Amino acid sequence: MEFIKRVLSTLTGIILFCVLFFLGIIFLGFILGSGGDDVVIVKDNSVLELTLDFPIKDYAGKTEFAEYPFLNEDAKNGLFNIIDAINYAETDNKIKGISIDNNFISAGISQTKALRDALLKFKESGKFIVAYADIYTQKDYYLSSVADTIYMNPAGMMEFKGLSTEQLYFKDFQEKSGVKMEVVRFGKYKSAVEPFLENEMSDNNREQITAYLSSLWSEIKHDISKSRSIDETRLNIIADSLLARNATLAKSSKMIDRIAYHDEYINGLKFALGVEKDKKLKTISIADYAIHTAGELKLKSNKNRIALIYAEGEIIYGEGDENSVGQGTMSASLKKAREDDKIKAVVLRINSPGGSALASELIWREIELTKKVKPVVVSMGNVAASGGYYIACNADKIIAEPTTITGSIGVFGTLPNAKVLAERMGINAEQVVTNKNAVTYSFFEDMTEDQHAFIKEGVIDIYELFTKRVADGRGMNQDDVKAIAQGRVWTGTAAVKNGLVDELGGLDLALKYAAESAGIEEYKINEFPIFKKDLDKMLQEFGLVKAKETILREELGEAQYSIYKEVKSRTQRKGIQLLFPYSLEVK
Repeated sequence: MEFIKRVLSTLTGIILFCVLFFLGIIFLGFILGSGGDDVVIVKDNSVLELTLDFPIKDYAGKTEFAEYPFLNEDAKNGLFNIIDAINYAETDNKIKGISIDNNFISAGISQTKALRDALLKFKESGKFIVAYADIYTQKDYYLSSVADTIYMNPAGMMEFKGLSTEQLYFKDFQEKSGVKMEVVRFGKYKSAVEPFLENEMSDNNREQITAYLSSLWSEIKHDISKSRSIDETRLNIIADSLLARNATLAKSSKMIDRIAYHDEYINGLKFALGVEKDKKLKTISIADYAIHTAGELKLKSNKNRIALIYAEGEIIYGEGDENSVGQGTMSASLKKAREDDKIKAVVLRINSPGGSALASELIWREIELTKKVKPVVVSMGNVAASGGYYIACNADKIIAEPTTITGSIGVFGTLPNAKVLAERMGINAEQVVTNKNAVTYSFFEDMTEDQHAFIKEGVIDIYELFTKRVADGRGMNQDDVKAIAQGRVWTGTAAVKNGLVDELGGLDLALKYAAESAGIEEYKINEFPIFKKDLDKMLQEFGLVKAKETILREELGEAQYSIYKEVKSRTQRKGIQLLFPYSLEVK
């Protein structure tokens, strides 16, 4: 009896704790939610601090909790919130200039270029831009090279060495572990599955990677050359010989202007603003200023709207969330834009390597329905490849950055197989069937010739449909599409030449074309998707999910954790895939 009492008291305590915790969350949300919009004060004679030390996504995201609206969130730290802030600062008399200070930017190359272009436009206002760093990563320097004056710590370092990427291969690992991936693919350049089939990079894969890395490097060199007045040939010499690896070399190579400590840099800013050395410099962070800008832009009234719909992340069959593109949220967003009379045009911003073929087709269909009613213009970000291109190909106009990675028109299917591991462990799988093909596939048996034939048939059918969608959308012959397809990836610059993209430019150009097509001059932007959340479900999952991710990250470290996530992602993909050839980090 005493034991039962203890058990009951323990359970009562746990239940009481959960109830109090839940009520506490609601109370906290109410307090935070009742405070109204964030109010940011911009002081006179201020410097805008462009310190981008947080992960930058195209879309910061809008989140709604149906039963707890006080928890709704509309973040303003996305790429285009930052660009809006830089643009607004041009005419804000309280902002005298921009300081790029110890950045360590966490953004893709195309995102970095978009920010850089906004800074170049800001300079036209006559206001200053200065930059300082203890360490310049290559991407940081690319952004900072727009500055009027570039500072570097006397003991600082600079990474300027050209671009590289690394690909892991798993063929031997599969043989040793006893777990392998059964692969069916179509397209000689479709290299997403190559790591499971080979131990070394194929010539075709090396050819395409070399081509687009060279194209990206050419764009970066061109921009730096123009800003720093250094010949592109000389920039290659500096990269090859690492002639900017320290402050002294960087200054002699004209990559920077001044060698100074951070306090000297701050004093320089004070001098430029007429602030005495013993007085505090007035600054405002880009994150706070983006909130301020969003509030100011919100006050502008206009009955016309352009829907800006973001497709960011891998394409999955399902609802989708902040990190993935699902046909659920995309279809709802496109339908909302299609049926809202105030919305006159749609811009689809794509930053996706592709994914599920079925989900891509379903999103394509919604775009097809939408463009019958309103103009649809696509703006491509870092990557809009494979399924990411599939959902772009039928737009009225496609705009890409020069550094965008696109194309990859190819198809593959993968299925994990553990037959060898099962045999080693003494496991034998037996099947009983009523019909010849009742077993579609077994995780514990080798794929049969018939199973391989059926899957290959599906892959080829989707490839034919994919190339037809591209041909119809781009006004091309299907055979001409196939000639530039085969899974090959292209930069935005190359894609304009082969007809996959209409023009080079950023989101601003896409919005301009959308407005022109709709016959409007003034408009406001409505951003989608709006992500619906279930707080009750999140609380149920919170403890286990978050603890697991935290433990793995701490035990494995960031680099190994990234590999773990990639392997996990590959093994969880279902159905036939339209996916960018690899998880790529350009260094």
